[in-house]
Amino acid sequence: MHGWTNLSSSVDSVFLFIMGISLVLLVGVTGAMVYFAVRYRRSKHPHAENIEGNLALEIVWTVIPTLLVLAIFWVGWKGFVYMRTVPQDAMLVKVTARMWSWRFTYENGATSEVLKVPVNQPVKLAITSSDVLHSLSIPAFRVKEDAVPGRENYLWFQPELTGSYDLFCTEYCGMGHSAMVTKVEVMSEQDFNAWYRGATGKASDGRSGPDGVKLFADKGCSACHSIDGSPKVGPTLKGVSGHRVTVLTGGKEREITATDAYLRKSLVDPQADVVKGFPPIMPSQKGVLKDAEIDALVEYMKGLH
Repeated sequence: MHGWTNLSSSVDSVFLFIMGISLVLLVGVTGAMVYFAVRYRRSKHPHAENIEGNLALEIVWTVIPTLLVLAIFWVGWKGFVYMRTVPQDAMLVKVTARMWSWRFTYENGATSEVLKVPVNQPVKLAITSSDVLHSLSIPAFRVKEDAVPGRENYLWFQPELTGSYDLFCTEYCGMGHSAMVTKVEVMSEQDFNAWYRGATGKASDGRSGPDGVKLFADKGCSACHSIDGSPKVGPTLKGVSGHRVTVLTGGKEREITATDAYLRKSLVDPQADVVKGFPPIMPSQKGVLKDAEIDALVEYMKGLH
């Protein structure tokens, strides 16, 4: 219909069209400047002359730019309509942005921190944010859309080659903004179907209750806390359980032991005892996590030796 096979070719075609016009105008205007500078140089025309208007020339330089602007608008408008018209057979994936990670939820209930999609399949992303303004960008597919709290935006794309592509946030969203990066894994239809059938909301060990490992990834904990001792925006969780921790409570420094109660309190009221040397930026998980999920996360942290 449009002569485009995907959004990438749509955006590239519009870009090249405008670039071509710009290059032609650049050469034309620069050539005219050089010609007039030589043709009407002072040594050849020492005395200024009064030049009256030229109706034909004035019509030309009015009509041609107008036609060019209308052409650019038309091409851009066609690209915009194509970009906002989601194919009916598009696969839906819900995207939740949060400081500072992404969560992708599929129609079968599976979740992932990496966007997995099948090749040659239109994909619709329904995008929202759980905290502040973010912006999802996949440069390889020429798509970008804001993630706004309390609002659902959308975009779609259709990958044509298998591989791994960058996905990141392009809206400054706080200290961990630069780390808000993940991947789009474009898989063969067979590989994706195998993953999709096996990706469910069950615990990794087959239990029906919450899985601490999965929760740690799904809730974005890994964006701020490492489990290998390396520093991030927040303190590492390696070996934290049962050890002494220096915290700031009401602005006063004190040492406490990281008991189960402390770990639970750090999830529901993270501003109460802030680990020294780290900013008090963790949002409360009260009302976000269920009691069973908090217990599962605490058990997971206790095992990070």
